Amino acid sequence: MSALAGVLVTAAVTPALAVTGLAANNSITMFENLPGFLKIDDLAQKSTIYAMRADGTASPMASFFDDNREEVSIDYISPYLKDAAVSGEDPRYYEHGGIDIKGTLSAVVNEFIPGGATRGGSSITQQYVKNVLINNGMNEATTEEEKQAAYEAATATTPERKLKEMRYAISVDKKYTKDEILQGYLNIAAFGGRVYGVQSAAQYYFGTNAKDLTLPQAASLIAIVNWPEKFRLDNPESETNGANTVVDGETVPYADNKDRRDYILNEMLQEKKITQEEHDAAVATPVQPDIHEPSTGCQVSQTYSYFCDYVTWEIKNKLDDPETPDVNEGAEMLARGGLDIYTTIDVDLQAEATAALKDNVPASISEMDLGGSVVSVEVGTGRILAMAQNTVYNLDPEVTGDQYSAVNYNAGIDYGGSSGFQPGSTFKTFTLAEWLIEGHSLNESMDARKRNNWGDFKDSCEGTVNVDGWDPGNDEGGNGGFWTALFNTVNSENTGFIAMAKQLDLCGIKKTATALMSDGRADGKPLGEGVNADGDRIPFGPSAVLGTEEVAPLSMATAFAAYAGGGKSCTPVAIDKITDAKGEAVEVPKSTCTQAITADVAAGMDYALNKVMTGGTGSSSLYKMDTSGTPMIGKTGTTDNNEATWMSGASSKVATVVGVYNATGHVNLRDTYINGEQAAVLRHNIWPRVMDVANNKYGGDAFPDPKSEFLFAPQASVPSVLGLSPDAAKMALETAGFGYALDGEVDSDQPKGTIGSQSASGTATRGSLITVKVSRGNMSALPDVTGSQADQAEATLRAAGFDVARDEQSVTDESQNGIVQSQSPGAELLSASTTGLT
Repeated sequence: MSALAGVLVTAAVTPALAVTGLAANNSITMFENLPGFLKIDDLAQKSTIYAMRADGTASPMASFFDDNREEVSIDYISPYLKDAAVSGEDPRYYEHGGIDIKGTLSAVVNEFIPGGATRGGSSITQQYVKNVLINNGMNEATTEEEKQAAYEAATATTPERKLKEMRYAISVDKKYTKDEILQGYLNIAAFGGRVYGVQSAAQYYFGTNAKDLTLPQAASLIAIVNWPEKFRLDNPESETNGANTVVDGETVPYADNKDRRDYILNEMLQEKKITQEEHDAAVATPVQPDIHEPSTGCQVSQTYSYFCDYVTWEIKNKLDDPETPDVNEGAEMLARGGLDIYTTIDVDLQAEATAALKDNVPASISEMDLGGSVVSVEVGTGRILAMAQNTVYNLDPEVTGDQYSAVNYNAGIDYGGSSGFQPGSTFKTFTLAEWLIEGHSLNESMDARKRNNWGDFKDSCEGTVNVDGWDPGNDEGGNGGFWTALFNTVNSENTGFIAMAKQLDLCGIKKTATALMSDGRADGKPLGEGVNADGDRIPFGPSAVLGTEEVAPLSMATAFAAYAGGGKSCTPVAIDKITDAKGEAVEVPKSTCTQAITADVAAGMDYALNKVMTGGTGSSSLYKMDTSGTPMIGKTGTTDNNEATWMSGASSKVATVVGVYNATGHVNLRDTYINGEQAAVLRHNIWPRVMDVANNKYGGDAFPDPKSEFLFAPQASVPSVLGLSPDAAKMALETAGFGYALDGEVDSDQPKGTIGSQSASGTATRGSLITVKVSRGNMSALPDVTGSQADQAEATLRAAGFDVARDEQSVTDESQNGIVQSQSPGAELLSASTTGLT
């Protein structure tokens, strides 16, 4: 049969070979020598991203595809559809061995009959083979040019291609059952545009599933297969599909598709697949498509759009093979792999984040390019639970306006994000961590007075940094003071944190920040590698302590999750599970957790950051919460000129970062009002709502108590500076770790102009302020002469500059005769005057 098919096809189907004079046996030999094994690659199928509901069911978020296809089993396909395919395309399908010789010859004869053939000469198996060859070529191609070349090679109208197709059809028919081939054919067939396979076609054209198609619907779909672009049902104005055709005075929708459909219905009747009654009812039914556009791309689901975009980048970044730079395997899998991607997003938390942003931060206002974002991560896992922003996700460059953006504000540039935002005072937490790491205490004091001569800062990475002339202030104004690290944190004091940094290593702060965020700058560079408008590098200097590095909100959320999770920083992940088109597991990107700071240091930070919430700058959020009893940590942040404002915090289970800022431009948020509220305080409306949902759902445990040394106020010996010059006294006290303050003059027996008194002696809290006064030099020390012989006592007093008056009294103890019993005044500092002895 194989040889006979070769001869018949060579002579009948491709007469070009016959006229070359080849003998039949040569044709047979050539046919037999063609390759018979057909490699059937996986079909390109759409991938779907899912959000998981609380009850464990999956909710589709978005789909992606080059070919809109979803493979289904033969049992999931309507019998009407299977019968329509066989009757209309290959009625002897279950009888022949892959090639319908009779049908082939009939097709050739019909080529010479006016009106042409109704049915083509290719069997269903041959059509399947052709589509497999197209699919294989597309899978191997890496560029659009290669894909076009592969398509043309698989569909070229040449004798060689036709013979190869038939040879493959015979081998396929030997290897697979008829139902398996029919299933493959119905799943691979083109239905116009980017729609492939009966399931996607049923959903797109009729809004139903392949198993539920009615008889007229099934016949209309199989009609499309004959000529997809002509008979497709999504363009009622198509002239090639009989638009505006009038029959008996009525316009017939999709007239050409209906003609082909009715032909198929006639064939089904002839093959006894349907009854006359079914046939007549179906023919009388108009072609009535109900188009359901496939949900392709992240823009179809605005609630999840930016998170969805992050998921696609995670796939492209993490599933790409660096060995093949010309193709991104992750992108190919997303577009053609039929992946089911189950994400980490929490439906309830995401809904509240989206609503809270919408209620407070409009997508666009006239005064500025306003940005707002919320991101939540799970403590200890890095799983992203919420990711939302105020703008409308849009990839169309033709659609413009501040309310539209394809940039994910929460993510870094490698994940479809921006180049980041300055986090302001939330960044101070990294200095607090380094403060504890380097052995300091929360209750340790320092000189946090405002000044412009901060001098040198240690930097073991790049050498000593000098910042004389820099004059940072505090939000409340004033001249600062001698404050503890805890006071600085609770009240977010700029000068306090600069004073802390002055005692630390800037390189250590930078390394600690990088470890806690599991990341650097949002632009993909390490901290300290940013550039200014002139392209000059901006190193990590003392100003960075106040939050001038541009980072992604997600990075800050990662850090706060580390504070709440015993110091363990986990890289963020958006995907829990992936299965391929066969239902087999695909390895997903994993979170990498590292111990960024010790658990003890984390506990010390939690102690301080909890007080920020209960009595500091974070209380503006706490008092608005229904779940304020859940232990929480937090830190606010405001940048220079109030261009960005932040509220960052966590329970022991969930960390959330909220930002309201200039997406572009430089507008002061304290001068901008939205619905009567200062834009700078909107963060405190959003964060409590999101964390209320998180606390109700995930709960929150108490944070561990800090080690006593982190709370103990360290003591140090106070040197005596009495009699020293003010400059020498200042040096002595500061060298010993104390602050120095000169506070006027004092009566003293110390030489005039030297230090006459000091506020503390012995021991005092390290870093505390010692106040000194300058001696007027007008006092003498009155010696204590009690118990001395009267003459000797008088001589001593007169030598000290005092006049003496005696008051002699009787004593009962004869041994006390002539001994001073008392003096008035007693031993103290006095101006030279008269004293009395008894």
